Amino acid sequence: MRIVVTGKEGQLARSLVQRAESAGASVLCIGRPELDLEKPETIALALDTLAPDVVVNAAAYTAVDQAEREADRAMAINATGAGVVADAAAKLSAPVIQISTDYVFDGKLPRPYLESEPTTPLGVYGTSKLKGEELALQANRQCVVLRTAWVYSPFGKNFVRTMLRLAQTQDEIAVVSDQIGSPTSGLSLADTILAVARNLATRPGEAELFGVFHAVDGGEATWAQFATAIFARSAAIGGPAAKVKEIATSQFPTLAPRPANSRLATERLKAVHGIDSRHWRDELIPCVDLLVARDFANGKRP
Repeated sequence: MRIVVTGKEGQLARSLVQRAESAGASVLCIGRPELDLEKPETIALALDTLAPDVVVNAAAYTAVDQAEREADRAMAINATGAGVVADAAAKLSAPVIQISTDYVFDGKLPRPYLESEPTTPLGVYGTSKLKGEELALQANRQCVVLRTAWVYSPFGKNFVRTMLRLAQTQDEIAVVSDQIGSPTSGLSLADTILAVARNLATRPGEAELFGVFHAVDGGEATWAQFATAIFARSAAIGGPAAKVKEIATSQFPTLAPRPANSRLATERLKAVHGIDSRHWRDELIPCVDLLVARDFANGKRP
């Protein structure tokens, strides 16, 4: 199975490369300048050259606050670019997996969101990702949209690495305690994507496999609870740790509003694709262990 992934340096692309061999897949990542979502004319040629069995569109504009200032750019990458990727894949008769986000919801429900819930994004980032979902689904009848949330990994910039870095120099760190979600390992998300890709490649034409699905690790936490778990594991293996000071969202203002509830229900993914969600606490442990050993042991400062 030959999977082409848009984006080279993102944590999801790197997680897919790491997990590919164990899944019996060949993962090829391609990004700028060969494939640039801001330059639609580069997309079809790049994908055609690589002859994919499945395309995963993991490239995205993810600077949530900066998107409020660069709305046109966010829309070009997350919306228009996603549609062009899906269309180019369709012309190669290849399914496309479009990665999306909890930010398509406003976070006001008191329970995990189903795929069928009304989408009401609060800011430009969520709006651009929602439009990307719509364009991808319109362009390719073999499209799977995977919405995920709170992704971290041993790669790139993410909440786990930020907490460990801050704990090297701070005894106490203020973390928001009134936003709730499902911390999701990029490596477990990669396993999910590879399993979905396998289904698409081996069961062509099964209409139920396509559409919108939620893909997050099991369980839930606030950002403060997530940080506390990170520091507990890090301290247990001799890594940096700090005390967590719980604060309200109003005490940590950001340019773009965040959904207070980022929980996503994953029952549909299990029912259709046969994929179980692993609990986020179990997935966190190997990531913290690797980061502490690689980047934060003995006072290392990455």
